[in-house]
Amino acid sequence: MKRFIASATLMFLCLSAVWAQATTQQAPSREGTPVISFETTEIDYGTIQQNAEPYREFRFTNVGDAPLVISNAKGSCGCTVPEWPKEPVAPGESNVIKVRYATNRIGPFSKTVTLTTNDEAGQHVLRIKGEVLQPPQEDGSNNNR
Repeated sequence: MKRFIASATLMFLCLSAVWAQATTQQAPSREGTPVISFETTEIDYGTIQQNAEPYREFRFTNVGDAPLVISNAKGSCGCTVPEWPKEPVAPGESNVIKVRYATNRIGPFSKTVTLTTNDEAGQHVLRIKGEVLQPPQEDGSNNNR
């Protein structure tokens, strides 16, 4: 019985040491990481006319000390289409995420674009909102008498 307790204790200590080393090795390092910083994460188109300018830009800077890679950008629906830099963004450099909303759709809107990056957060959500007005109806009656 004493051998069993001694063996179990020794095994527990060894496993604890291995687990502690694995946890230490997996801890993220602050050095050599990209960090994306946006001027704003929400753009309000405001109240616009149907078929108005559909593009808006989210400006960002890599404030980290390693190249930033945006591997994907996905709109919340087919009416929101993002364009993003496919090349790495060097530390200290700025760039833009260009978003196109289908301004032919009438009514209020609130959409998102989800970015997948190699920075510590991994994902970032950008938001657009606004309202597209219906064009004025032309009056078919003639008021001239």
